[in-house]
Amino acid sequence: MSWYDELVGRVRLPESALVTPERALPGRAEPLPVPDTHFVNGHPIHPPFPKDMQVAVVAMGCFWGAEKGFWELDGVYTTAVGYVGGYTPNPTYEEVCSGRTGHTESVLVAFDPAVIDYAGTLKYFWENHDPTQGMRQGNDRGTQYRSAIFTLDAEQTEVARSTEEFFGKRLAESGYGEITTEIVPLPDLSGFYYAEGYHQQYLAKNPGGYCPVHVTGVSCPVGLGA
Repeated sequence: MSWYDELVGRVRLPESALVTPERALPGRAEPLPVPDTHFVNGHPIHPPFPKDMQVAVVAMGCFWGAEKGFWELDGVYTTAVGYVGGYTPNPTYEEVCSGRTGHTESVLVAFDPAVIDYAGTLKYFWENHDPTQGMRQGNDRGTQYRSAIFTLDAEQTEVARSTEEFFGKRLAESGYGEITTEIVPLPDLSGFYYAEGYHQQYLAKNPGGYCPVHVTGVSCPVGLGA
């Protein structure tokens, strides 16, 4: 870790405060070094993907466990972890954890819609974290752990909002509060900044690694609310 990253790690914003563009760290022009292929399945983790594949980008707390859950789903071609939703270009992990980039830990999922559609990826998303916790997931606190769906077109936005409304009713029936998940348009994948190589498929490389579980136990049947 450089002296700069070490300093950034010490200068943190309050856990619930999103940084403003004026106070965000400057970042860097060059992307961080990342492997070309998926550690588990050998598929590329950068686009272009095969023409029949579609892409989802979501954030649901610590990205290590979230990514593992997605790469295990039938129909998922590849996954990668990165930082989305902030202002700092090509941020480091230490910078993101300082709260001074505005990004949240995110997962890119390339999937075959003939096997699992976009609503199916969101079913996994909704059911496998607690989307009512604001700027945290369990004991992981900070803006980098906030829940979000980054939509790549109008159709994805419609599905995301529809499933949010439907799942929100299910959560309320089970005693949970309002959903705090952000649904934010992502113009293109240039806004997905790949995390450092050691984060990619982390739990395949480190099977005993940190993998918190924050499921609510509430199901989200797809097709009913989408």
